[in-house]
This record gives sequence, C-alpha cells and structure tokens, in this order.
Amino acid sequence: MSNTTVHGKVWAAVTQAFKLPMAFIRQMITKLINRVLMSTLPSPKMAGQAIVESNRRKMVVGLGNPGMSGSRHSVGMAVLTTLAERLGTQDRWRPDREVSGEVVVTQLQDIQLVLLRPKLLMNINGVSVAKAASKFLIPPEHILLIHDELDKPLGKFGIKHGGSPRGHNGVRSCVDCLHTDVMPRLRIGIGRPSGKTPVDRYVLGRFSQEEQNVLDSVMKQSVDVLLAFLTDSQSQTSPAEGRRASRKNKARTLSPPQDTTEEHKQN
Repeated sequence: MSNTTVHGKVWAAVTQAFKLPMAFIRQMITKLINRVLMSTLPSPKMAGQAIVESNRRKMVVGLGNPGMSGSRHSVGMAVLTTLAERLGTQDRWRPDREVSGEVVVTQLQDIQLVLLRPKLLMNINGVSVAKAASKFLIPPEHILLIHDELDKPLGKFGIKHGGSPRGHNGVRSCVDCLHTDVMPRLRIGIGRPSGKTPVDRYVLGRFSQEEQNVLDSVMKQSVDVLLAFLTDSQSQTSPAEGRRASRKNKARTLSPPQDTTEEHKQN
C-alpha cells in the first residue's frame, strides 16, 4: 500500500472523527444564539380578545435566508410569496422589527391569517417565528412552516403533521424556540445533489431554468393544497401530532406515533 493511500485513509478518518463534534458544537452555538435573541418577546397584539378566538388565527411561515429568494434553500419563501399573490396581498408586506421579519395580516374565510417572512438567517428563523407567535397569540399547532426537503425529489411536495426536523436547520430552530415540534409543515422537494456536490453548496444554489419550470407548477399546486389544509375545520380543531415541551421545564413528552404525511406530485 502506497504512502499516498495510507495518508488519504488517515486524513479521511480524522475528518470523520471531527464531523460529529463540530456538528454538535454548531448546534449548541445556534441554540445559544436562539436563546439570546429570544430574551425579549413582543407584547401580545391581541391580548384583549377572547382566548377562544386564537382557534381562528393561523400563521404560515416561509423559511429561508433573506436576500436569497431564488435559492433552493429559500423555496419556502417562494411558495409563501405565491400564496400572498393568490390571496391578493402581495403588496401588503410590512417590515415588523418586533418579530424580525416581514408580515401580512389578512382574512381567509373565518380565519385571521398571518403570513411571515423571517429576516434572520435560516438557522435562527425560529426566533422570528416564536416572536410572531407571541405577538399574535398563535399556538404552535396553528403555525404552518413551508420549507425545502432534500429527501423529496423536485416535483413532489407534501404536508407533514409535526415531528422531527429531520436535519433541517430552519425547522430545528423553530422547534427549539417554540419548545415543541407539533407544527405542521409543507415540505417542497428539491432532491439531493448529484456527484460530489456538497449539500450546503447545493441548497444555497439557484434552480436551473428547467428546474424552475417544474417548480412553477409545484408552487401553484402546493398553494392549492395549503389553502385546503388551512380551511379544513378538522385540521383547525384536532391536535397536531408531535411532541410538546412544558414551558416550565422544557421536558419533552411523546404523543402516539402516526403516519401523517400526505404526499403530492405535480401533474
């Protein structure tokens, strides 16, 4: 065996040994940043209204990186923009410093709907989501997250009813800041990179023209599914599956596992 081969194997082993600790350190740093930014929450905007009205209030969040609306990682923001256009509110986005994001408040049938585009990086999107939830008195089970999904090919999308972040840093930040993972998600497939392209470079890259043509159809159909989900009375009244943590001790409790993913494929 040549020295080059031996050195290559040793280097690969050392690199692999550092991967897990470094990933763990990054997660700890992100959690610390989340907590620092969450130290002050905005006062509830609707505190004078009856608590029962919170059942008729929902929020839809497009996860992504500000200023990178054309990237794969920010496809959630693109779908949210399409939703705003469908609702006729595309010109009503307003910056809200209290929630570190841009907000639209509108009406969908008997639901007061809040649309949120975080202005923080993906890894700390949850800070913006938690601040908006506090301000508008929206419980986590009525917060729907839209995000990219590596494990779904481009052209597929689906509703997931709570559960693990499955490696998505934006969703993980929301789970950490809301202390629960019951939030439903609309997952938009972007597929995995081919060859040796690093995942981080892939998700921050832009869609090709051919991919964009597929995505345009996906966004229209996913908004149809999203609107149906938001106006479904059962989805408003039944508890979302997932884990909820106590605000007092943050100890997680598990709900019975169920297969609650609804997958769709663009026509």
